[in-house]
Amino acid sequence: MIRLFVGLGNPGPAYADTRHNAGFWFIDALARELKTTLAPERNYFGLVARVNLREGSVWLLEPMTFMNLSGKSVGALARFFKIAPSEILVAHDELDLMPDQVKIKLGGSHAGHNGLKDIQAALGSADFWRLRLGIGHPGVKAEVVDYVLHKPLAEQREAIDKGIAQGVSALDLLIEGDMERALMKVHARPPRPKPPKPPQPLKPLDPDDLKD
Repeated sequence: MIRLFVGLGNPGPAYADTRHNAGFWFIDALARELKTTLAPERNYFGLVARVNLREGSVWLLEPMTFMNLSGKSVGALARFFKIAPSEILVAHDELDLMPDQVKIKLGGSHAGHNGLKDIQAALGSADFWRLRLGIGHPGVKAEVVDYVLHKPLAEQREAIDKGIAQGVSALDLLIEGDMERALMKVHARPPRPKPPKPPQPLKPLDPDDLKD
């Protein structure tokens, strides 16, 4: 089962609505779903909530260390509560997915994401789950830093929120540890709308219809 849900972002109001904070938005959505509130925990360098469920205790964590030092927070909580890397899911912004896309995977490369890189170093393992929340790509590598640290357009934020809702929909399965079904639920695409029916050709007028 997933015992620790982590969302990556940067602390403070200046960053709250930027694309790089998509992971925080996911944890906020989980907190609403679980009817809990995150609170500062100095020992874990972040905002934390603990929820006691039938399956056991589950933690939500938003590191307040800034993105590049996320591992300091994740490592401290995971070590204290003896949470294995395979019991951790880290939600983060993903440049390689469009804003309405979300993917989940176990392990793999940090792909240059500094938050994932620091968590991997702190845990001594890359074998934790990642929830990749699509934010789109600016198209030019040199513009990436500026792009992730700015607010998305309103329609982009709406699309990102849809991806977050898709991730939240698998919460019960993630907590139960049914990862196969959780992946299927997260990766499911909504059915495409049916194309509209072509207009019917106009019936030619009958001359008799024009008579009085």
